[in-house]
Amino acid sequence: MADKKQGIDQVLIRDLANILNETDLTEIEVEQDDLRIRVSRAGTPQYVSAPVPAPVAAVAAPVAAAAAPAAAVRDNKNAVTAPMVGTAYLAPAPGARPFVEVGSNVQEGQTILIIEAMKTMNQIPAPRSGKVTEILVADAAPVEYGEPLIVIE
Repeated sequence: MADKKQGIDQVLIRDLANILNETDLTEIEVEQDDLRIRVSRAGTPQYVSAPVPAPVAAVAAPVAAAAAPAAAVRDNKNAVTAPMVGTAYLAPAPGARPFVEVGSNVQEGQTILIIEAMKTMNQIPAPRSGKVTEILVADAAPVEYGEPLIVIE
């Protein structure tokens, strides 16, 4: 890896971007020594470098601040938000039909997606009955607590 005082290793960033394209992931983050790099398809790629021993809030703050505008654009009173941090899955298994699609009618309590957190699959139920008008998260995408996932009108 290039000397951190001279800048971020551009080859590493290109390699991470290629991994995103090859695997169809939406985001990837790597940490090595005191360097952390995050590359995301959602908007502009974000690169955050911070010492590892720093408090978590100091490291997470720039990333959260950069992600806030995207969340604000999708802010909707009818959006179902992530109840936890994890990885969202729109179908019960790879290659299976999704739980819901845009235009689907759902009943309160019906499973609309799964969030994997700490190797546990958590079924996320619809908080109300209605029609799915928008799906704001990609399959197998990382999600943050409170992030809008699906809009049910």
